[in-house]
Amino acid sequence: MSQMLSIAPKLTRMPTDQDLGRLQFTTLLYYLHCTNPDNGLVRDKTEPNAPASIAAIGMALATLPVVVERGVMIRKFAAKIARKKLAFLLACPQGPEPDASGYKGFFYHFLDIETGRRVWQCELSTIDSAFLFAGALTVAAYFDGDSADEVEVRQLANTLYERADWSWACDHGPTLTHGWRPESGFIPYRWRGYDEGLLLYILGLGSRTHPLPPNAYSAYTESYEWRNIYGRELLYSGPLFTHQLSHMWIDFRGIRDEFMRDHNSDYFQNSRHATYVQQQYAIRNPLKFAGYGKHCWGFTASDGPGWIKRTVDGVEREFYDYTARGAPFGPDDGTVSPWVVVGSLPFAPEIVIPTVWNFAQMQMGMTRLYGFKPSFNQTFAVEGSETGWWVTPYHFGIDQGPVVLMIENYRTGLLWNVMRRCEPLVVGLRRAGFTGGWL
Repeated sequence: MSQMLSIAPKLTRMPTDQDLGRLQFTTLLYYLHCTNPDNGLVRDKTEPNAPASIAAIGMALATLPVVVERGVMIRKFAAKIARKKLAFLLACPQGPEPDASGYKGFFYHFLDIETGRRVWQCELSTIDSAFLFAGALTVAAYFDGDSADEVEVRQLANTLYERADWSWACDHGPTLTHGWRPESGFIPYRWRGYDEGLLLYILGLGSRTHPLPPNAYSAYTESYEWRNIYGRELLYSGPLFTHQLSHMWIDFRGIRDEFMRDHNSDYFQNSRHATYVQQQYAIRNPLKFAGYGKHCWGFTASDGPGWIKRTVDGVEREFYDYTARGAPFGPDDGTVSPWVVVGSLPFAPEIVIPTVWNFAQMQMGMTRLYGFKPSFNQTFAVEGSETGWWVTPYHFGIDQGPVVLMIENYRTGLLWNVMRRCEPLVVGLRRAGFTGGWL
């Protein structure tokens, strides 16, 4: 399969809908290849012996409607896959023990891919659990038939989501904590200010069983930063993925909360501005990194060359490993992520599609197994490599989902339309003060 997908002809023209479909399919194969068939857990990355990532499992669930609608798998079998994943997760041990799978309905960030138990003394992660719940609610909304499997998918998904104790995760404060460890208690950081936490609050507010307190959302938004950057007025967050992940599930076009009403904007328009800011930053290239330009941008949380200093053309450069890069205020070490550009396809196709074409010309893997390489750095020379510079050797489960889902939302709006039928999401949006548009 790998060989078959790597010998496709080089893209010599702008990508068409068919090309985007091929990229979507090759990217999607990650979730079919890197899933444990015994329990449905999905590998965090392609590194051998990598554990399962709870967020990647959620994204894999969310891609199942795409798998069915695009004819990759028949609906009956996709429902069985959803059922198996959800049943296994629901049966995983929950409790304060350090080797459980989760606590208070939330899950640890990384789980052993065979047993489903916590690995690496990692944190109980509120945001990664939210991506799991969003994926579960996706299949609950999509599989609306009366077959035994589809009925069970809805029951399992709703039970999984409704088990989460959102008020506990606030640790007696108005905002959600990043998570918890059995060894040391709650993590001192909280979800405040604009980021991917938007989804977290909407899901927490929509819960029928243990909802967030009503004031949680206003506490989250009170530290928002509205800025003028390169002549664009927008709600600022540096890494591009923060402007995309909530949008994989929620169609924010024309619906507004109080903050966006006050600024005569919406979160979709805001993500469009953020995408243009990223491109403009690359064009200006204030730190003079190699390769940056009109069709080479995309700064986000990604793998990098490593924590290392190196003198390049007489300039001492500092490089990073996996970290959240951002624009225009950094951090920036010359690392670019093709996947995050594709994630902005619904917001600004007129600049995304030419950039995708450029990455295809650079042989970044558009037609290969798993799609684009997640990140590369043209400033960091690597002797003997295919390109002459650093390219990540791995693919990551959480980078694949945005490519698959945002291509689909751009092409058909499938996920957005499915999630309009998701009651917890609609309730959460209304409780957060969203009005207008399709709401």
